[in-house]
Amino acid sequence: MPAPLSSTSRRRSPVLIALLALALLVSALAATPYTARAAETGAPVHDPIPQQPIESGLGLVVEEYAAFPKTEPVPGPVTDPRLKRHARINFLSELPDRSGRMAVPDLNGRLYLVERGQPKVYLDVAQTVGPAFFASSGMGSGLGFVTFAPDFRRTGRFYTVHTEKASATTAQPDFVQQATTNYHGVITEWTADDPASGTFGGNRREVLRIGFAGGGHGIQQIDFNPTARPGDRDYGLLYVAAGDGAQGVNNTEPQDLSLPHGKILRIDPRGRSGANGEYGIPASNPFVGKAGALGEIYAYGMRDPHRFSWDSARPHRMYLGHIGEHAVEGVYEVRAGDNLGWSEREGSFVYDKTAANPCDRLLELPEDDAKYGYLYPVAAYDHDPPAGWNCKSDLGRAVVGGFVYRGHNAPALRGKYLYGDLVDGRLLYAETSEMRRGSGQLADTYRLMLFDRAGNRLTMPELAGDTRVDLRFGQDARGELYLLSKANGKIWKVTGTRRFADCRTSGTTIGHVTAAKNWAPVTPAKWRFPPGQVTLAEAGVARPGPRRPFEYAVLTAGPRFGSVRIDAEVRLDTPVEISNRDVILVFGHQSDTKFYYAHLSSDNTIYPHNGIFVVNDADRLRLDHQWNGSTGAPPAIADAAWHDVRVVHCADSGEIAVYVDGSGHPLMTAVDKTLGAGRVGFGSFDNVGSLRDLKVTGRPAKD
Repeated sequence: MPAPLSSTSRRRSPVLIALLALALLVSALAATPYTARAAETGAPVHDPIPQQPIESGLGLVVEEYAAFPKTEPVPGPVTDPRLKRHARINFLSELPDRSGRMAVPDLNGRLYLVERGQPKVYLDVAQTVGPAFFASSGMGSGLGFVTFAPDFRRTGRFYTVHTEKASATTAQPDFVQQATTNYHGVITEWTADDPASGTFGGNRREVLRIGFAGGGHGIQQIDFNPTARPGDRDYGLLYVAAGDGAQGVNNTEPQDLSLPHGKILRIDPRGRSGANGEYGIPASNPFVGKAGALGEIYAYGMRDPHRFSWDSARPHRMYLGHIGEHAVEGVYEVRAGDNLGWSEREGSFVYDKTAANPCDRLLELPEDDAKYGYLYPVAAYDHDPPAGWNCKSDLGRAVVGGFVYRGHNAPALRGKYLYGDLVDGRLLYAETSEMRRGSGQLADTYRLMLFDRAGNRLTMPELAGDTRVDLRFGQDARGELYLLSKANGKIWKVTGTRRFADCRTSGTTIGHVTAAKNWAPVTPAKWRFPPGQVTLAEAGVARPGPRRPFEYAVLTAGPRFGSVRIDAEVRLDTPVEISNRDVILVFGHQSDTKFYYAHLSSDNTIYPHNGIFVVNDADRLRLDHQWNGSTGAPPAIADAAWHDVRVVHCADSGEIAVYVDGSGHPLMTAVDKTLGAGRVGFGSFDNVGSLRDLKVTGRPAKD
């Protein structure tokens, strides 16, 4: 329902209020019935996005760019541990004045400019605003964002958004929600007397003030389209991503065109035709002139529009990272007039607020869904459920939108949209060529690795020093990327990319070695060697000693290898009706209790299956990065056909990669330096299988 219009909720005249109220009533009566009830839809969907992100084998190389001083949320006290960060740095952008300076807002109230990696306070917004400034609860509270006008070099104008506690100010919001207003999101224009100065001096004026009932999902971002040029209709217009104030889960305000909540707005900060006379409404906005609708709205139907950006190679193509309620973390290509569907849709599913079982809240779309005109994601993943829910998920907690890479330091990233999970810091990408709006298909999502300049593999939690990373992305004027973490208040610059397990394995090649004389099985009677093939014909049994594969044969032909590449075709000969079928490829074999193996299975749900392992005079230890404690990489082999498999082991770095069926992306990866050189082999735990077309290429070990 529209918020009540009163002299205390909007700074408007009584006559205008009455006219608007009448228009809203007429609009509400004639509104399109967006709600698709459960009866019109399919069954509950418990695993909305079953495909897990694909391991790309590509990694970002990063170096530390800047470290920020510790700050505290004001006014305090802080009871939410998620706000107790070293510094709540929230974004990085380059000033459009050719100075090379970077702007970084800290939610706790300071705006920094960074030169040559050294941050200095440019403006203390918290101190300037005074006691009403609020950053003590709500993940986005405080100094949320800063953006500089395209003509900042000449005019000195820039814009911020900050939070104020409603009870601490006498200012009245321009718009409010139906529920009681507790917080204000305030957009301010600042004009610097000297744009080149390292500290702010000048004046400010309020542009827009929006009231929110909840402390979350406020104004997340304000920005100018950097691809727009003077003369373009988008030039100088300010985009405002306003969340639903955490109210959409219980009402339909994100669908209400009379409110700015749950919308992306587009305003002219230099105009005067807006609700309060402090900004303008562009005539090109999609709802200008529509009865009962705010002309400020650019797109709507959003819960938490967290980060948006434009592709510099495709002007006016905006991508939005949108944080979901139940499960779906989505990336959308947003255009004027779009409706993302919240709170009637989450991702491309019906959202049922009434479901008694929280896992039943996502439903299949109705057959007539097209008539509603909702926009669905071009890329997405499903996040982990809250504690106590037994719903299916794949990874993460909340999406953070990023950028399409068009820089020069990392050619392998060009044309990829980089984004991630802001909580656990996982780095992801999708190919923009696959992100096809309106196609009904999601682009594949790929995982990115992380390396330091020395080539050591890292993770964002390791860089941040905390399992809660609070990841953000930044970008400079040259299109180069930066990673930010609130956990330790640091920023890293992406300086290039590196391929995982990309070591030199050329040297000696062994092939045509399937004859029995070239193999040393654990139990020779269980093996057959038909022409061109090695077959484990009888399942092995557990043996004394460490827990390890029951039966395997070691290739004795050729040398022991250090760095090695194994190419072969394998087949699982155990009937497909058996769910835990497996074969293994052995490498680095030094003895019956010292070797590595890649386990290729039709199951990925228990610890011993479908992973990379080491046996080192102890029970096998799982090494692969894909295992999350309950599932691993997608099953390597699920049928009775032959499958191409490649295993690469880089002895010096310890990097191990397993590829299946000619994919350029590894199915499994691991890093371990426990064992160096050794021999290769083939086998299984307690199943049967075959190998053919074996070729081993590597660097002979120095005995």
